[in-house]
Amino acid sequence: MFSTPPPDWSPLRPHPWPLLTALLLGWLLPGPLPSRADGSGPICSIQLENDFAGRGTDGHFTHGSGINCLTEPIPWIVRMADQLPWFSAERSESPEGKPLARASISIAQSIFTPEDISRRELIVEDRPYAGWLHAGFGLVANQGSRRYDKIELDIGVIGPWSLAEEVQESWHSAFDLAEPRGWDNQLKNELGINLFYEQARRFEKKSLFFFLECDFIPHFGGALGNVFTYGAVGFTLRVGPDLREDFGPPRIRPSLPGGGFFANHHHFNWYFFAGVEGRLVLRNIFLDGNTFRDSHSVDKEYLVGDFQTGLAIQLGRWRFSYTQIFRTKEFKTQDSPDEFGAASLSYLF
Repeated sequence: MFSTPPPDWSPLRPHPWPLLTALLLGWLLPGPLPSRADGSGPICSIQLENDFAGRGTDGHFTHGSGINCLTEPIPWIVRMADQLPWFSAERSESPEGKPLARASISIAQSIFTPEDISRRELIVEDRPYAGWLHAGFGLVANQGSRRYDKIELDIGVIGPWSLAEEVQESWHSAFDLAEPRGWDNQLKNELGINLFYEQARRFEKKSLFFFLECDFIPHFGGALGNVFTYGAVGFTLRVGPDLREDFGPPRIRPSLPGGGFFANHHHFNWYFFAGVEGRLVLRNIFLDGNTFRDSHSVDKEYLVGDFQTGLAIQLGRWRFSYTQIFRTKEFKTQDSPDEFGAASLSYLF
């Protein structure tokens, strides 16, 4: 995914991630935080997704990276959640009835390219070069029980302002990979605004052979905006020795939902998971092209499916997950389905 930096590259042109990361963590973690045995503290996750773990070549969704943080449960978050008809902010069973709704804030970048990055000319039949750099602000409720709700507003930029070209060229140069030559054909600058909603419900877990349990988590959701507009439905199946407050690891959208939440009940825990999601896609700017300006575009497929399987491992307050994703064709002239991997590392403060 990730050749020689562009001519205007210099050390004075910093990459945005260190600064954005510092600002995000500074906002969420203003001072030293006590260790919370009940798992009610903030949770921060780092996410990396790349097609190197799939077909081993660049093309289509080629890289994504992000940082997602959930605040500790906060009363005013609960009051906000209570105003939304599809949210039901749960309280804990402790005598204090501590609320379990949280705020979510994230920053992420996604990079898209055609399969053949060695060509400088526009490849009409393949998807456009594009990047998407954005911040997300959300509300999460019903953690720790049988239901998970999340609504999030993402605001960011598509086009050269997303710095996707600089990031890919820098990484390819650092690791002596093939030079991506076609970024002059990328989508033009555009402000992206998108609203996402997802809901998941967990069925009662069942005991299997030996010490294993399994649970079934159907979900639905959708997106509305100039970047993505779609409806989605699917499910996740988990198998492990002790399945509790966990709706799966976080992912970079579009994807199956992941709550990002987990509790520190045991020193060590793990589970396997597999899931399926189908999406009816009405808008995908990375295939349809710019909204208000002429740009490269391809004819998209309206029905897109994801199948994923993976493993989550928890060690105390740390959780690591790896997911392998298989995605059906997203546009008419696409040669074959896509495959890529996703890894996340989370810490419960």
